[in-house]
Order: sequence, then C-alpha cells, then structure tokens
Amino acid sequence: MENIAENIIAPEIINEAMDYDEYRQMIDKLVGQDKTTGDNHSEEMVHYTKMNVQRMKRLDKRVELSDSLVEALNDLDEDWIWLVLTEAWCGDAAQNIPPIVKIANKSEHIDLRFILRDEHLDIMDEYLTNGGRSIPKLICLDAEIFEEIGTWGPRPEAAQEKAMEWKNDDHISKEEWAKKLHKWYAKDRTNELQSEFKEMISEWK
Repeated sequence: MENIAENIIAPEIINEAMDYDEYRQMIDKLVGQDKTTGDNHSEEMVHYTKMNVQRMKRLDKRVELSDSLVEALNDLDEDWIWLVLTEAWCGDAAQNIPPIVKIANKSEHIDLRFILRDEHLDIMDEYLTNGGRSIPKLICLDAEIFEEIGTWGPRPEAAQEKAMEWKNDDHISKEEWAKKLHKWYAKDRTNELQSEFKEMISEWK
C-alpha cells in the first residue's frame, strides 16, 4: 500500500505545526481582532469561532477519560505523531479536539500537532470524507519514519451517521442541523469518541 503520508507530509510541516496552547492562543488573538482562521471573516464565521472558544474552554475543564482508555494508553510503547487538520470556525473541531488533547496528554508516546486545513489542502485532499473536506481529521503517524498508521475524523461514527441522516432530510435546515448535532455532543459527553480511540489505539499498535 502506498504511504500517502510519507509522500505529502514533510518533516517541516510537523516541525511548524502548532501544539494545543499555540492553537488556542492563535484563535484568541484572531477573535480579539474580530477574525477567524481562513479567508472568510464574516460576522457569521467569527460568531461560530467565539462559540467554539466557549465550547473548548468548557470541555477542557470537564472531559474525564475512562479507565479502559487510560489503560490502553498506558500499554502504548510506540512513539506516534497525531497530526490534526482543523479550523477555528469548525464546530466539530471544537467538540472533538479537547478530548483528543486529554487523550494525547495522557501518554508520553503521543505528540499532538495542529495544522490549518485551508493552508494544507494538498494534505486535506488525500483524506476526504465522502468526497468532502470534513474536519477535524486526525492522521496517526509513526514518529520515526512518518508512515501513516491510521486516521480518525471528522466526528465519532454514531455522530457521523446522524449528521448524514439529518443532512439528507429536506425538512431540516442548516441551522437546525447544527443545533441537533451539538445537542448530540452534549448528551454523549465524549463517550463515543473515547470508545473509538480506545479501540483504535489497540488496533494501531
């Protein structure tokens, strides 16, 4: 199988990628200027970004990892880079990145990095979801040779199924779709994501 990651993810991209603190500081700075990431700084996009800052702050405090996931992380003895494609205005990114950060921080073997989708479309276009540039998208790489080990995203499978079902329903507006999706996240409390990552970590090893 061709190693896509090795061909398009150069070491410089990893070296220049942001850690979580840098990612959050960048977003806070942009919001302070009534801007967001990317080229669209419309009132709507800035509003989404401000809501996402609040979501991330809340999740940073509230997310607690399950014992079984912590156990899987404790068994990890390979060094990985988790490269995440994201944007500040993306609601799914705001919901999923804080628990991913908690997971990565629990293991000294995982180096979590962030790059902006619209600045790296060559990478994004190798990791499409149903033909779309859906984010967040996590690419797990071997830290030594940058070989792709696996991918995750843009949302837990159960949420993805619901999101597609609602999207295909002509009676559900874009605004209602977003409300239903965020309500799903609130009710789930990162359980589906944690369950998927526990399984993936075992598989990726």
